Amino acid sequence: MADPAECTIKVMCRFRPLNNAEVMRGDKYVAKFQGEDNVSIGGRPYMFDRVFQSNTTQEQVYNACAQKIVKDVLEGYNGTIFAYGQTSSGKTHTMEGNLHDTDGMGIIPRIVQDIFNYIYSMDENLEFHIKVSYFEIYLDKIRDLLDVSKTNLSVHEDKNRVPYVKGCTERFVCSPEEVMDTIDEGKSNRHVAVTNMNEHSSRSHSIFLINVKQENTQTEQKLSGKLYLVDLAGSEKVSKTGAEGAVLDEAKNINKSLSSLGNVISALAEGSTYVPYRDSKMTRILQDSLGGNCRTTIVICCSPSSFNEAETRSTLMFGQRAKTIKNTVCLNVELTAEQWKKKYEREKEKNKTLRSTVTWLENELNRWRSGESVPLDEQFDKEKANAEVLALDNVVSNEKPASTPTVPGVRLTDAEKEKCEAELTKLYKQLDDKDDEINQQSQLAEKLKQQMLDQDELLASSRRDHDNLQAELTRLQLENDASKEEVKEVLQALEELAVNYDQKSQEVEDKTREFEALSEELNHKSTVLTSIDSELQKLKEMTNHQKKRVTEMMSSLLKDLTEIGIAVGSNDIKQHEGSGLIDEEFTVARLYISKMKSEVKTMVKRCKQMESTQTESNKKMDENESELAACQLRISQHEAKIKSLTEYLQNVEQKKRHLEENVDSLNEELVKISAQEKVQAMEKENEMQTANEVKDAVEKQIQGHREAHQKQISSLRDELEKKERLITDLQDLNQKIMLEQERLRLEHEKLKSTDQDKSRKLHELTVMQDRREQARQDLKGLEETVAKELQTLHNLRKLFVQDLATRVKKSAEMDSDDTGGSAAQKQKISFLENNLEQLTKVHKQLVRDNADLRCELPKLEKRLRATAERVKALESALKEAKENAARDRKRYQQEVDRIKEAVRAKNMARRGHSAQIAKPIRPGQPPVASPTHPNVNRGAGGGFYQNSQSGTIRGGGSAKQEKNC
Repeated sequence: MADPAECTIKVMCRFRPLNNAEVMRGDKYVAKFQGEDNVSIGGRPYMFDRVFQSNTTQEQVYNACAQKIVKDVLEGYNGTIFAYGQTSSGKTHTMEGNLHDTDGMGIIPRIVQDIFNYIYSMDENLEFHIKVSYFEIYLDKIRDLLDVSKTNLSVHEDKNRVPYVKGCTERFVCSPEEVMDTIDEGKSNRHVAVTNMNEHSSRSHSIFLINVKQENTQTEQKLSGKLYLVDLAGSEKVSKTGAEGAVLDEAKNINKSLSSLGNVISALAEGSTYVPYRDSKMTRILQDSLGGNCRTTIVICCSPSSFNEAETRSTLMFGQRAKTIKNTVCLNVELTAEQWKKKYEREKEKNKTLRSTVTWLENELNRWRSGESVPLDEQFDKEKANAEVLALDNVVSNEKPASTPTVPGVRLTDAEKEKCEAELTKLYKQLDDKDDEINQQSQLAEKLKQQMLDQDELLASSRRDHDNLQAELTRLQLENDASKEEVKEVLQALEELAVNYDQKSQEVEDKTREFEALSEELNHKSTVLTSIDSELQKLKEMTNHQKKRVTEMMSSLLKDLTEIGIAVGSNDIKQHEGSGLIDEEFTVARLYISKMKSEVKTMVKRCKQMESTQTESNKKMDENESELAACQLRISQHEAKIKSLTEYLQNVEQKKRHLEENVDSLNEELVKISAQEKVQAMEKENEMQTANEVKDAVEKQIQGHREAHQKQISSLRDELEKKERLITDLQDLNQKIMLEQERLRLEHEKLKSTDQDKSRKLHELTVMQDRREQARQDLKGLEETVAKELQTLHNLRKLFVQDLATRVKKSAEMDSDDTGGSAAQKQKISFLENNLEQLTKVHKQLVRDNADLRCELPKLEKRLRATAERVKALESALKEAKENAARDRKRYQQEVDRIKEAVRAKNMARRGHSAQIAKPIRPGQPPVASPTHPNVNRGAGGGFYQNSQSGTIRGGGSAKQEKNC
């Protein structure tokens, strides 16, 4: 048995031969095979689990693709095989082939034969129930092929969140012939059409589902496995298929569902967090096969023709993406009562640890929330708790279902058999008692559950009422606060109005006093005015009389003058003389004005000249400044160069002195050597000839040393010159770079200062804008308040005018009223002053409290942040613990529900309340007769018998077997 583990999807690639149309068209065979797992198209290799060439037989394809999955399904795993590829690429031939031909049949009929062959060769204690379903996805609607009236079925999820087709017909079968009859019936109802590329093109995706359930009659171990056999419709190009009308709509839906399948494969291959299973019905049904609990094999069918090279490449790329997907498979097993009991005990222990963790965390959280700081040794250790829970999970996951006990070669005596049968009856009785007890407990649990639901409803209703009341209370509190604020505002307005009224009343009293004084003054003035009027009248009469006399005198004087003028005739001369004087004055004035105009023009010209000269001088100053900066730069460069040259000269002198010292030392060594040679020559007079030769050799050697020394000195001098030139160049370059860097630094500082100024100005502008906005808003509110005050003042003015009129009319009667009103006003003013003093005291106290609280605020904020962080960590840990507990509780509830369903079904089957529909299959026995194949009732084992009461068909070869059955 294969171990449950993470496994990748197996991808098999199959190439069909060239068909007649491709041969007649002269298409090339583009596929090149390199081994059993490699194919090359256009020079690009593609690797798969297996590559089938065009001459591969159906049996070879089946042995490589499906034979292992059949064994896995019978051992309790889920399996899926589906064919993918272009239209007319051989998918239906691979999956179905010729259903009733032993050589030409495809994967589906061979799987059916293999399933029953495996069953017949397995342990006799096993009992199998096989049911099949056959449906298609046509125009993105699920259609039952075994019941054509079911045309639009829906996809649902079971309690384990595994998708299934709700309402689909399920047929129990007990022989390969019944399965083949079912396939023939469904295939006759499938949609096909004729296109330019295929005479029998599938227009829908067909899915054949085989559900196998097995039970060990000795250990009551139950296993189940599902096998999906999918024949997908091919992707199409309308230009190649020539689809029109309804066939075109079918092609659109086929391509849409296949693109959804490609999106799912891409998302799973890329490791995306979201996988679009719900984009089509087909991907929804195959959700467990793609990335779920299933051993999946994909057979990609390809055309080797050059005409379909692009589609073949696309199919091969799809297969390469699908090959990277990993499924997590596990055994579908129903545990026995003992195993459930052990699992229950482990889950109980785990739940106990989780509850203790939750209580610990809640206590620590309450301590933190109450303001207490919990020390480290009393805080919850999350890693230790997780390690304990993981240890319990590992114990649960490592548990494997009990294997079937087999004791080969052991024979029991009659006494032992009777004892075993008695023990078995006793155990069955105990099991029935336990079943009854479980039923009673389940009924009691249902009642308690119902009561708990009622209590939850009552609690929820009370919570809703509490929330409503709380909301109403908060609303009333808000309204109360708002009304308090309004009352405060009204009181303030009343106080202001009272103060204004007192001021106005005082002003009215002052005005009345002024009015009385003015009225008295007016009466006095009126009397004075009447006297003055009488005097004025007299004076007018006198003036009129004097005017008459003056006019008469003037008329007489004029007459006399005219007479004199006529007589003398000198009037015209005097006039001419006066006019001459006036003309002279005008000429002098005109001269002065012209002179001033000329002076103004000259002044304007000089001003323009001065401006032009100023601009030129500014330009010259700028040029001079730039030249001065350049000169300063040059001066600094020359200074740096002079400095470098002086340093260089000092270095040269030091080197020269060093070389001279070296030369002196060498000369001294030469003198010593010559003296030694002379001494040797004097000592060896007899060997004069040899000494001369040695001397010549020494001189030659010395000469050679001198020449080498001279050459070395010259080379060293050349190198020194080169190095010095390089040093000077580098120093000049360094100086330039430093000056440029200094200039850039100054510019950077200027830019930085300007940027800071601009940012500061921008900040000031934003602050001013905010202040303006705030001032505008305040002004708007002030305008509203001023308008209100003006309105109140207008009303007060009206009242004041009315009161003033009444007071003017009844001044004598209002004296007593004024004294009473002033007393009331004084009382009101004293009351308002007392209130104002109390309010000022409260305001000062609030200001002091606010200052104290501001001093304490940073410490409290720091403590609050630390407490909030710890509370957040504790809340996350508590939430995680509660989620784990809820998940475990949910899993436990699901398992309990499943146990209840299994026990209920078992009890109903034992009590005979309903007839059993399934037809169990026993290993080691051939199938019984079916309605469609009545001749298939005998085989190597002999006869059979049928239990008519339960519908169970069992085969056997002897009476003993019948009795055991």
